[in-house]
Amino acid sequence: MPAHKGTTFGFKRGATLLGPQIRKASETRGFAVSRVLTHWAEIVGEDLAAIARPVEVSYGRQGFGATLSVLTTGAQAPMLEMQKETLRERVNAAYGYNAIARIRITQTAPTGFAEGQVAFETRPKAKPVAKPDPEAERHAAEIAAPVHDEGLRQALEALGRNVLSRRKP
Repeated sequence: MPAHKGTTFGFKRGATLLGPQIRKASETRGFAVSRVLTHWAEIVGEDLAAIARPVEVSYGRQGFGATLSVLTTGAQAPMLEMQKETLRERVNAAYGYNAIARIRITQTAPTGFAEGQVAFETRPKAKPVAKPDPEAERHAAEIAAPVHDEGLRQALEALGRNVLSRRKP
């Protein structure tokens, strides 16, 4: 039986070519497992990945676990501080053992120095609201017509339009 030839026709996957460079770059930052960097959103979840990014893993002199430095914006730091333990558990699950003992949060501005620039992925934008149908607008105006206060009447009309134009499941 002849040996099976690959169907790549001499081409290699990009991940195969870049693997050694990614590993070398991540090891300079202390990441023994580069998967933490490359699959950050999968490891910590979309919510945490949108507000934080791993920067460095540093090992103490006594060898009692490592410290993971995480970069976030100043406004998100208190939220991330409350989720430190969850973040540590998820990262340790990716390592497969209790590698990270502490998490240090580093704050930075959204734009600034070259190393401190934050470019977190934004969450998908909400779907645009469809234009309400004229029948719903007319019905909402009729319901709010007896109200004498102009501001209150406009607010009630807007509320009525939103409720009446909501699509039924």
